[in-house]
Amino acid sequence: MNEKSCKLCSNRSSATNFLNDKELKMLEESCVDVKFHKGDVIFRQNALSSNIIFVKSGLVKIHITGPEREQILKIIKGPIYLGIPTTLGDKVNHYSATALMETRVCFISLDSFKDFIASNSDFAYEIITELCKNELGHFDHCVNQVQKQSQGRIAESLCFFAEDIFNELNFSLPLSRQEFGDLTGNSRESVSRILANLNSDGVISLNGKNIEILDMERLRSIRKNG
Repeated sequence: MNEKSCKLCSNRSSATNFLNDKELKMLEESCVDVKFHKGDVIFRQNALSSNIIFVKSGLVKIHITGPEREQILKIIKGPIYLGIPTTLGDKVNHYSATALMETRVCFISLDSFKDFIASNSDFAYEIITELCKNELGHFDHCVNQVQKQSQGRIAESLCFFAEDIFNELNFSLPLSRQEFGDLTGNSRESVSRILANLNSDGVISLNGKNIEILDMERLRSIRKNG
């Protein structure tokens, strides 16, 4: 690894901006950069968790196997930390993480990460702030899952992919119909039916996994009122 890789990394977290050169050197010596391809499992549910994970780039699905079916909790886009509560709190993964496209991940030594938190208050504050934002976002997601109808949940996810993940109205959905159902709390059949209806109504243009949003205002209205 280039000895200056962490210092010069364009995808480094905002928290590392508060590390001095000595601390950045420690970070470089205590992390491993790994490339994952689409479909590769980054870590598995119920396995021991011994590293802090930082997704430098790419797209990852966070999913959990419940009593009846798999549930996709969320889709995350790098750069972002992943699994801090699990690693610090329980040392056992409560969910799995799988790459949805080519993804680069840094596995950081837990001991080094703890040292940064204990000795650098600005670094610790940035980490806590990110965890709080993630928790608030999860609360919103839970409310939407419970209180919105199927069409509203699918519209919300389409807006999420267009506005937060790809930043464009024309994109290839990185999920199968079954996975999209696992994300939105719908069956595969419901997902196919609702997408087909949105297509026939002129809200989206659908061609396999390729989706073009034709009427974002209507889609946002469905998301809001769904």
